[in-house]
Amino acid sequence: MSKIEAVSSRTGKIMSVKTMAYCAFLIALSVVLARLLIPMPNASTRFSIEAIPIFLAGVLFGPMAGGLVGFAADFIGCLFSPFGYNPIFSVPPVLYGVCAGLFRPLLSKEASVLNLAWAWLPPVVLGSVLYQSATLALMYGTEDSFLANFTFYLSSRTIQFAVTIVLDILITRLLFKAKIFERAKIWPPKAK
Repeated sequence: MSKIEAVSSRTGKIMSVKTMAYCAFLIALSVVLARLLIPMPNASTRFSIEAIPIFLAGVLFGPMAGGLVGFAADFIGCLFSPFGYNPIFSVPPVLYGVCAGLFRPLLSKEASVLNLAWAWLPPVVLGSVLYQSATLALMYGTEDSFLANFTFYLSSRTIQFAVTIVLDILITRLLFKAKIFERAKIWPPKAK
């Protein structure tokens, strides 16, 4: 155990400096992917692969690290957005990291397309499609038109994330297949 890790275990800190450095890199990557590489056909639809670094943080370093990366990436990304920061919209990015961390044992056995699909599905459906559609309808609709706004956001976001989840799964699978995480010695997780 390195000197920094030994100190961190005595003081109760949970992440090593190496883990924090990787997480900082994944936060920066998510912010860049969210703000630069996004086709936006209309105001409510945005095709982005910004969740991949958040998902990877959860898989590689656990649910807490994934959730923190999701929150930080969303918060920092909002600093570059004309809409500003609203904490109610931070739930989906946090879910990506936490859910990926919870599926870590399954993915450590095999990061197959099917296992990756199981890991990606809960945060996409529960967070990005259902929760985000409801919050967008609440925030930007009137009291009388909640159901109409929810239906609109739900239909457009379902199409958006049906396309995005396929890209997310394929890119994540290619990253695992290329064994870049194994070469960096951060995968597979070590037994405690």
